[in-house]
Amino acid sequence: MEKLERMKELAEKINELAHAYYVEDASPASDAEYDALFDELIGLEKETGIVLPDSPTHRVGGAPLSDFEEHTHIKRLWSLDKVKTFEALRDWAAKCGPADEADKFILEYKFDGLTLNLTYDGGALVYAATRGNGITGEGITPQAKTVRSIPLTIPYKGKFEVRGECYMRVSVLEELNRTSSEQLKNPRNAAAGALRNLDPKVTASRRLDFTAYDVGYIEGREFRLQTEMLSFLRENGFPVNDFTFAGGIEDVIREIEKAEERRFTLDFDIDGMVIKLNDMNKAEALGYTDRFPRGAIAYKFAAQEQTTVIRDITWEVGRTGKLTPLAHVEPVELMGATVRKATLNNYDDIKRKRVGIGSRVFIRRSNDVIPEILSSADEGEPENPVFPPAHCPFCGAHTEQRGAHIFCTNSLSCTPQITAELAHFASRDAMDIEGFSEKTAELLINEIGLKDIPGLYELTPESFKNLAGFGEKRANNILSAIEKSKTRPLAAFIYALGIPNVGIKTANDLAAKFRTLEAFRAAKFEELVTMRDVGEIVAKSIVDFLTDESLKAQVTRLVELGVRPAELEEDNAPKPFEGMTFVVTGTLERIDRRGIEALIESLGGKAAGSVSRKTNYVVCGENAGSKLDKARELGVPVLTENEFFEMAGK
Repeated sequence: MEKLERMKELAEKINELAHAYYVEDASPASDAEYDALFDELIGLEKETGIVLPDSPTHRVGGAPLSDFEEHTHIKRLWSLDKVKTFEALRDWAAKCGPADEADKFILEYKFDGLTLNLTYDGGALVYAATRGNGITGEGITPQAKTVRSIPLTIPYKGKFEVRGECYMRVSVLEELNRTSSEQLKNPRNAAAGALRNLDPKVTASRRLDFTAYDVGYIEGREFRLQTEMLSFLRENGFPVNDFTFAGGIEDVIREIEKAEERRFTLDFDIDGMVIKLNDMNKAEALGYTDRFPRGAIAYKFAAQEQTTVIRDITWEVGRTGKLTPLAHVEPVELMGATVRKATLNNYDDIKRKRVGIGSRVFIRRSNDVIPEILSSADEGEPENPVFPPAHCPFCGAHTEQRGAHIFCTNSLSCTPQITAELAHFASRDAMDIEGFSEKTAELLINEIGLKDIPGLYELTPESFKNLAGFGEKRANNILSAIEKSKTRPLAAFIYALGIPNVGIKTANDLAAKFRTLEAFRAAKFEELVTMRDVGEIVAKSIVDFLTDESLKAQVTRLVELGVRPAELEEDNAPKPFEGMTFVVTGTLERIDRRGIEALIESLGGKAAGSVSRKTNYVVCGENAGSKLDKARELGVPVLTENEFFEMAGK
């Protein structure tokens, strides 16, 4: 009896810790403490032969099943009718009756996962099933119990069914694909395949998530509003997505436009938005068609995934000499654009995704970036495999493998490398040579034999004579911008050098530490690794660059040609943000994001890229996405742009 009581205590404690971690994003106990409690419970279960209904050991999965049972839902699950235009959405809203309430409609994300119907009775999860045809589905209770965000027990004791979406986070998919030989095609397929796998241990290994959005049937309780029902779900420990908007149809349309912009910043896939009447009695009175409820509808986004065929794979050379494979595909319409090219990360990526010339592939486009090949849609290995190039396709020099990437070894005269180096050096965040583009660099290399970065400062008006598109005025403007760049800030010069692993932030940190070009050029490995955010890899990259004879000679030549980066003066001003961490998100009006992050650093703070419990403030502009959602979820204070500047005293 004592052992059974201890098992109940352990199950309750572990479930509380799991809910805090997986649903509330909190960490009230260390991993070691959690593991010790879990191991004790497993030991007692083996000793007694008893496994409690809410035991967290269900989460790891049991013995494989021989088949799925058919399950009849207590109340039917309906599909949603779909619209793709705001005009059609307004037509639907008009049919719902007059808009006499500010919160007439509820707007939610339409998760791209697998619908689950969970049955609870006596406060315990007793059955889980897929949607199926809406009347009957497949029983997958052991698999569902492995999903850590699905509560095994809840406070409410009446019998009821809760509907929700089981999904895989994008970050989880990326991690699994990096560490596993089996390539998962996309989050939705990965989640569906995991839940419908007869072995619950496979489901557990996929680390799925769950969000609840509807109560289909309930004994002893009624809900008048959707918002009331969602509150009930939260009170009973169900994860409910933080984004829920209430308003009239025009307000809803504006929010849909914002959601479509931020969909790619979320760590989960949404393929549209769901719009429902908030008044559940009114929605029920509208009734149903053969397939859909009339009081709810889905607004569908443009598809971000398609299939196509690879026609060719070429290799592009960047400024570091890295060769990146580029797939040329049969044109396909994707998110309103015609796609003809898609990226592959490296040769290992080609092998892992089993693609070659003629392969039919899944292709995905997120936001405005170049689409990515996800995986082969064909079975087995490709008929026409691709092999890594032994020679650079542009200059003919031999290539070498460094880690996962292939590099051209000719850094001195490989045209694409020099072109990219010059364009980077002249870019706004570097030497800010206005009017000097990659096309300009390529023209000067091919027409007058410009060979390296110092050669920029040897250009004269004669250099531009007879060059297509260059009149006297344009040539003088570029020469004037080159002359002006000689006194750019030290941080900009360090960034312009293109040192591997040194971005804008690290360049600013290096300039703040060393203050002069001479001191930076003498930097030692031991000094660098003591800096915040500079580890051994970055420190080695900097030292290797500074000690390379050819690169040293180029920097010396720049100095001889009059390049004198502005030195940093000793900054004795107050540091009001000392020890604070900020995250900047959204579109800002007074200053761009990089500028505000630089200001944070100059005032002693740290500008981070993601929101966590260690974040002190989130600075928020227009069209903020998931970072703002995360800040609200964690209770991190949010500042407007004006509030931030007041706090900074600027």
